[in-house]
Amino acid sequence: MFPTAVHGEQLSVPIQALFEAHLNVSSLQRSIAFYTSVLGMELAAEFPERKVAFVWAGKSGQSMLGLWETGVSPQRMTVHLALSVALEDLLRAPAALRKAGIAPLGFTGEPAEEPVVLAWMPAASVYFRDPDNNLLEFISLLDNPPRSDLGIVSWSDWLNRITDVC
Repeated sequence: MFPTAVHGEQLSVPIQALFEAHLNVSSLQRSIAFYTSVLGMELAAEFPERKVAFVWAGKSGQSMLGLWETGVSPQRMTVHLALSVALEDLLRAPAALRKAGIAPLGFTGEPAEEPVVLAWMPAASVYFRDPDNNLLEFISLLDNPPRSDLGIVSWSDWLNRITDVC
């Protein structure tokens, strides 16, 4: 399934740090209260319609924890890790993943030719699966102001929209 990656060819996308991890929780509101009030983490964003919230783990913009109310999570999985990479490496990631025999994916699990942008942060991401089908993500925070109104857009759409604003 992942012949090149399993046989040791190193992917040419250097990982800088673990950026994000996710947990399934039984009550989103109770978990938000625990992580913010008890542990002192800052709420980054809440999406009640998707039953998910994100809290910053440490300083804003360095790493985060996603809290998904039971039964929903990105691409319907229970474990998801995001690995921080430089933007230039993220932009090369779809081709590098394909070269390593790994399918690059968009936010909803569809095949992807380019990164997607999570405009509320904003951050650019490329998703993929490991040999055990765990969902992984390469992510790079963007310097632009957040655009929650855009939702999740392709990298090309993001560039067109921020160019139109300038």
